[in-house]
Amino acid sequence: MNRVFVHESLSGEVTIPSSKSVAHRLMICAALGDRDIRISCKGAGDDIAATADCLRALGADISIKEDYIEISPMKRGKNSSECSVLNCRESGSTLRFMLPVAAALGANATFYGEGRLNKRPLSPLYEEMISHGVELSEAGKFPLNCKGLLSGGKYTIDASVSSQFITGLLMALPVVEEDSELILTGKIESAPYIAITLRTLELFGIEIKHTGSGYYIRGGQKYTTPVQLSAEGDWSGAAFWIVAGCIGKSPVICRGVDYNNSVQGDKKVVDILKEMGAKIEIIENSIIAYPSEMHGIETDCSDIPDLVPILSVAASQAESASTFNGIKRLRLKESDRIVSTMNMLQAFGIQSTATDNSITIQPGKAIAGCSIDSAADHRIAASALVMSSVAKGSCLINNIECISKSYPDFCKDFINLGGKLEIL
Repeated sequence: MNRVFVHESLSGEVTIPSSKSVAHRLMICAALGDRDIRISCKGAGDDIAATADCLRALGADISIKEDYIEISPMKRGKNSSECSVLNCRESGSTLRFMLPVAAALGANATFYGEGRLNKRPLSPLYEEMISHGVELSEAGKFPLNCKGLLSGGKYTIDASVSSQFITGLLMALPVVEEDSELILTGKIESAPYIAITLRTLELFGIEIKHTGSGYYIRGGQKYTTPVQLSAEGDWSGAAFWIVAGCIGKSPVICRGVDYNNSVQGDKKVVDILKEMGAKIEIIENSIIAYPSEMHGIETDCSDIPDLVPILSVAASQAESASTFNGIKRLRLKESDRIVSTMNMLQAFGIQSTATDNSITIQPGKAIAGCSIDSAADHRIAASALVMSSVAKGSCLINNIECISKSYPDFCKDFINLGGKLEIL
């Protein structure tokens, strides 16, 4: 358990760590590349460490430092009879990216995971890989064994399940011998993450052609590593501090995020908060969030579901109710994130209701002296810390260490902005 003591509000400046979404992709492409590279990357968390471990298991040499990641590409032609053990920890991105990549390399691999990772869906990626030459053990159970060489051809993916399936195939299929067609059905969820993937692949010289129904991927391509690589600032992490500035009594400045050039979907936090009436200033590589009187809104979050917990904190301090739609996939995250968000709000005395695909938050005054269950979910724990900044007293938050999954220095930044944190 962790007791949080907070002054009346957070204030000051914070430098945002690098985006784990960008870092995952850069690391995998660099491991498939043709030369050693140092990637500028600040604050790599547990999910990035999981991807690094998996790439090491496939033969890459990776060293993670405070401000950069050094990568030597994996050796091709590794004996496929040797079993590589890939521990994805709790990272859904790692599992869904590395599974098709390992199969494209013909690796004999055994995947492990932790927490709720075995509950997160692998279909239809699972079935499509089997139909293209890969032997997989039963889905939903670890260890997950993967044998055989992934072939090209026609792949059909329901894009409403997860964009991560699409990213994994977009990174893997250029390596296979045959050309491939990736057909997407259903409403594309989290489309900005696919845009991050395509931008990363372009950096490495991989050609992907858009078609009317998806993508055409030429086989036998080579990943060409650029001279310089940098993982941009993380809008998912910045969102917590932007909300803190809007609901508090002093401005909060976020350094290291580029609103104008980023393709990260979570930069939409700025647009949503502005729509709610927040005063936010966009300057070069920085965002300034000012104390604001906000009103409720109704908006679609299908492309940005991970913002919902912290947007719910902002909504709770608005003058009228807010509804966030398109969020059904939150039930399959590190926690059932709809339930855990509602429980977190309830602990602070904030009322909310939900359907399978939406959540509605009523405004209210955050109470102090409460106990919050983080559900071992990094976004719930971080959102609870921000909410505590307007509770004007002590709060108990369990398993706050889970924030290191995505933002290892979050508690340090919280303290630097005026929060007081005591580990019990």
